[in-house]
Amino acid sequence: MTENQILQGLGLIVVLAVGSQLVASRLRIPALIVLLPVGFTAGALTDLVNPDKLLGDAFSPMVSLAVAVILYEAGLGLDISRLHGHMHRVVARLIWIGVLITWAVTAVLAVPLLGMSKSSAVMLGVILVVSGPTVVGPLLHFVRPTERLQRILIWEGSLIDPVGGILGALVFHAVVASDSNELPGKIGQFAASSAVGLIGGAVGAAVLWFLLGRLHLGEVLGTTAQLAAAVGVAALCDAIRDDTGLIAAVVMGMALANLPGLSLPARRPFLETLVSLIIGLLFISISATVTPASLRHIVLPTLALVAALVLVARPLVAWLSTARTDLPRGERAFIGWMAPRGIVAASTASTFSAALVADHVGGAQKILPATFLVIVATVTLYALSAHPVARRLGVLRPARARPLLVGGDPWAIDLGRALSSAGLDVLMWAGREEQRDLIRGAGLRLAPGELLAAATGEGAELEGITGVLLLTEEDDFNALASETLRGSVDGFVHRLGPPGRSHGVVAPYTTGETLFGAGLSRPELTRRYGDGARIVSLPAGNGIPDGHALLFLVRPDGRLVPVTDARTPLPEVQDTAILLGPARTRGPVRVD
Repeated sequence: MTENQILQGLGLIVVLAVGSQLVASRLRIPALIVLLPVGFTAGALTDLVNPDKLLGDAFSPMVSLAVAVILYEAGLGLDISRLHGHMHRVVARLIWIGVLITWAVTAVLAVPLLGMSKSSAVMLGVILVVSGPTVVGPLLHFVRPTERLQRILIWEGSLIDPVGGILGALVFHAVVASDSNELPGKIGQFAASSAVGLIGGAVGAAVLWFLLGRLHLGEVLGTTAQLAAAVGVAALCDAIRDDTGLIAAVVMGMALANLPGLSLPARRPFLETLVSLIIGLLFISISATVTPASLRHIVLPTLALVAALVLVARPLVAWLSTARTDLPRGERAFIGWMAPRGIVAASTASTFSAALVADHVGGAQKILPATFLVIVATVTLYALSAHPVARRLGVLRPARARPLLVGGDPWAIDLGRALSSAGLDVLMWAGREEQRDLIRGAGLRLAPGELLAAATGEGAELEGITGVLLLTEEDDFNALASETLRGSVDGFVHRLGPPGRSHGVVAPYTTGETLFGAGLSRPELTRRYGDGARIVSLPAGNGIPDGHALLFLVRPDGRLVPVTDARTPLPEVQDTAILLGPARTRGPVRVD
C-alpha cells in the first residue's frame, strides 16, 4: 500500500471506531453491536481498513499489547476485599469449570456442525472459553443487576481472559507441531506459562509501587508510567512465552488495586478513554478481516453452536459453580444467562487462524468467521434479553436514586433525612467522627471510609451511586472533590456554592454547576438553618409554599433532580419537593 493509502486507512479506522461508539451511545446499546457490522461492512467495501495490509506482521503483536492494556485497566477494578461470602468460591469455579465445559462442548459440536477437523475444533473451543470485561462491563452497566452479581461476573471476565489466552497459545503450538505429549506435559507447559505471567506481573507491580509510592509521581507522569509498565512487561512476557503478557497485565492491575497505602494518580478516566478507543480500533480492524465469502455455509451451523453454548453449556457451568453457595436462585440463574464473547476471543482467533490455514489444518479457515458470528450472536442476544431476564428473576438494583451526601453539618443530616423520607436510598459520608456519630444517630446509612477514597483512585469505584452532593464547610475541598469525582460516578456531582467568586484558593476557578443557585451559598444556607429554618418534603402538586426555597425534586420514578445555579426544574403534580422552609419550621417532616 502507498503512504497515502495507509494514512487514509488508519484515519478511516479511527473515525469508524469512534463514530460507531457515538451511534451506540445515542441508541443506548452496547457498542459491539455497532462496531462488528460496521467493521465487517467496511472490510467488504474497501481494502483500506484491512489491518494485514496496513500493518503486516506488526498487527498481531500490536493486538496482544492492546489487549494487555485493556486487562491492566480491568485489573485496577478488582478489589479482593469486595468479594464477600461465597463469592471467591463462585468466581474460581466459574473459571475452571467454565473453561472445561465450554471447551468440551464447542470442540465436540464444531466437528459435525462446521465440518472442522478435530484439531481446528479444539482450537475453536479454547478460543470461545473467554468472555471479557470489555463486553460484560457495558452490558452490566446497562442492566444494573445487584452489586454481588456485577462483581462476580466482572471478576470472571477479567480473570478468564488471560487463562484462555495462554491455553490458546498452548493448543496452537500443539496443533502446529502435531505434538503428542501426554497430559502431564501439557500441564507443565501451562504451569510454566502461568509462572512467567505471574512473575512478570509481580515485577511490574513492584516497579510501579516504587515509582508511585516512593517517587510520588504526579498525575500525568504517574498515569504514563502505568501505561509504559503495562505495555513493557506484557511485551517482555510475550517474548518469553506466548500470551503470558495477558496474565502479567491483569496481575499488575490487581496488585495495585489491593496494595495497602498505595495512592494511584487520579487519571483513571484517561485509561478508561484509552481502553474505549482501543476496543473500537480492534473490533473494526479484526471484523474487517472477515470476508462475506468466509461466512457462506457456516451461518446456520454457527447459530446452532451458539444455541448449545447459551442453552446448555453456560447454564450447566452456572449450576455447578454456584452449587452449595449463599447465592439465591435468581442470581444463580442470571449467571447462567450472561456469557458474551468479546475482544480476547476475536484477537486470539485473528492471531492463530491465519497460521493454521497456512499450515493446512483442516477447517482452520472457518475459525475466524465462526468466532465473529459467535461474538455477534452472543452480544446481541444478551444485550436484548439481559434486562428483561434480570427483571423477571428479581435481581435488578432498585430503580430509585441513591445519592451520596458528603458532609456532616446538622442541616446536611436534615437534608439526608428528608431525602430518605421521600423514598431514596441515601448514603452519607463525613470526615470527623463526631459528625459520623450524628449521622448514625439520625438513622442514616454511613458510607465506609474507603468509599470517598475512590475519588483519588485509592479505593473501589462508587458502585450504585447515582449522584454526589458535596456539602462540607470546606469550599476548596468541595471544588476539588467535584472535579475528581466526575470521572468516577455515573450521575451528577454537585457542590455548594462558595460565599463569593473570590473566596478560596481553588473554588473560584472550578467549573461545574453549584447547588441551589447564587442566593443559597454555603454561608447563607448555614445562617438560615441557624435561625430556625428546616428542610421539609412536601407534595409538589400544591405548589411551593411562600417563604420556602426549592432544593430538589423527587420524581415519581425515584429520580432526584437538584436545583442548580444553571437550572431550576419545574415541579410536576406527582413530584415530591424538598424545600428549605422559613425560620422556626420544625422538620424534617413529610406532609401527605
